[in-house]
Formats: sequence, C-alpha cells, structure tokens
Amino acid sequence: MHHHHAHSSPQAGADSQRIAWAFWLNFVFTIIEFIGGWLTNSVAIMADAVHDLGDSLSIGLAWYLSKLGHKSATDKYSYGFKRLSLLGAMINGLILVVGSVWILSEAIPRLMQPEMPVTEGMMGMAVLGIIVNGFAAYKLHGGHSMNEKVLNWHLLEDALGWVAVLVVAIVLHFVHWPILDPILSILFTLFILSNVLRYVIQTMTLFLQGVPDDEEKQAISQALLALPHVEELHHLHFWSLDGEQHVLTAHLVINCSIDNERLRGLKSEVAAALSPYSLAHTTIEFELPGEPCRDESDNLHLHPHHHPHVHM
Repeated sequence: MHHHHAHSSPQAGADSQRIAWAFWLNFVFTIIEFIGGWLTNSVAIMADAVHDLGDSLSIGLAWYLSKLGHKSATDKYSYGFKRLSLLGAMINGLILVVGSVWILSEAIPRLMQPEMPVTEGMMGMAVLGIIVNGFAAYKLHGGHSMNEKVLNWHLLEDALGWVAVLVVAIVLHFVHWPILDPILSILFTLFILSNVLRYVIQTMTLFLQGVPDDEEKQAISQALLALPHVEELHHLHFWSLDGEQHVLTAHLVINCSIDNERLRGLKSEVAAALSPYSLAHTTIEFELPGEPCRDESDNLHLHPHHHPHVHM
C-alpha cells in the first residue's frame, strides 16, 4: 500500500478571511440600504436591500462553513471537513437562483405598470453600492474554492446591478421612461442566473463524486501506465473533496515478482509520477502477477497501450 498525506497549505484560512471581509461589508451596507430605501421612499432600493440581506445570510453561512472546513480530520470524518465549503457553495447557489426568480417575479409585472422612482436617491445609493460591492468582489477575486466563486457572483451581481441602477437613474433623471428599470433588471437577472446554474451543476457533480477534471484523470492514468513493470491499471477513482483538494485511489498490476528493494523503487516512481498533480490523498495498491483483485465487481482494466475515455 502506498499512502500519501497532504499537509494543509499556508493558504488555509485565507479564504475565510476574504469571506469575512465580504460578509461585514455586505451586512453593514444592507442596513444602510434599508435606511436609504426608507428615506428616499424607493421600493426598488428596499427590494434590493432584501436581496442583499439574503446575500449577507449566505455569505455568513459560507464564512462559517469555510472556517469549519479547515478543522483537522477526526475518526468519524476521516477526510476532514473540506466538503462543507462545497455544501456552502450549493446552498448559496440555490439562494441566488431563488433570489433571481423572485427579482423576475417583481420586474415582469412592472413592464405593464412602470413606476417612476426618485432619481436623486437612486443615484446616491447606486454609487455607494458600486463602491461597496465592487470592493467586496475584488477582495474575493483571489479565491479558487467553489464557495468563493459562487460568492464572487453574488457580489458581482450586486455591483453590476448598481451600475445598471446608476445608468437608469441618470437616464430617468432627464427622460420619463420608467419602463427602463424593469427591462434592465430582467436582462441582468437572466445573465446572472445562467452563470449561477453552471456553478450549481458543477458543484453538484463534485458532490456526487464525479471526476473533477477529465483531462487530468487521463494524464494520471497515462503517467501510471508508463511506469516500468506496470502491466495494467484498474479501480482508478478520482474525485474531489471541495473542488481543489483531489483524491485518487488505484490498483496497479505488476508484471514481475518483486522484492523489497524493487518495491521501494516502484513506490518512489509512483510518487514522482503523481507529484505534478498535487493530490491531497492518494492510495495505490500493487497487485502481483496472477493475484486476484479483491474488488472485482466494478473492475475497469486499463493497459499501457489502451487509453479509452472512461467516465466512472
């Protein structure tokens, strides 16, 4: 058996810190929006405040889950808690989908009966909204986890939404076209919705232990099959804890009898072949000539000269 244990990267906790920034910025801004909406008597800003409150809740949830995700593994949760951030990404994605549907349900009836908002108040809130959400999105831009990517969409949705509000407010200030407001929000929401749905599907694939990267899986298969004395490869399972930390298990069939010296050499060759892929956990089992495989049921044999595109 060959076991490889990854140690947590120095980046561990950096995503929590970025998400914390986004949470506090969003939360404080949501309170300002409620007050601003009340002062300007603007239903649109009030609606946006409700939307931002939803964002704050999901960012808070993501922050909590990503902090939990850095806890060490326990006997019960032997892989650690990395998948919690995947759960956070899933919940946030769904909140965003529900929020977008709600915005559409508000905007579509307004096409029939457009209302004129208070333009000065709209402009002021829009400028503040662009600054706050833009800065929060910029803070999260460095993140690679699914959680941060979904949150980045939350914040970009808001920042771009405020740009749209600003443009509409300026136009409405000079021209009486109240229908611009709902048209813009509908187009914008559909754009965001299509992106978020893509992330939700991607997160769902990782949840169901789908292969995180088909090309990488093919490359790993080929690297292992290229090793000396490796006759065939089967039970290659490649999945991901959180979209970043990947797990690999495989059985390698050896075509010669092996002594301790040769086994050590083969193990270090396997380690060298896998090192470019920075896998979090790997388990490689060596099978000797003529030895039956314990896990025969879902066997998939790959030979050195046979590289099918396999979806497991």
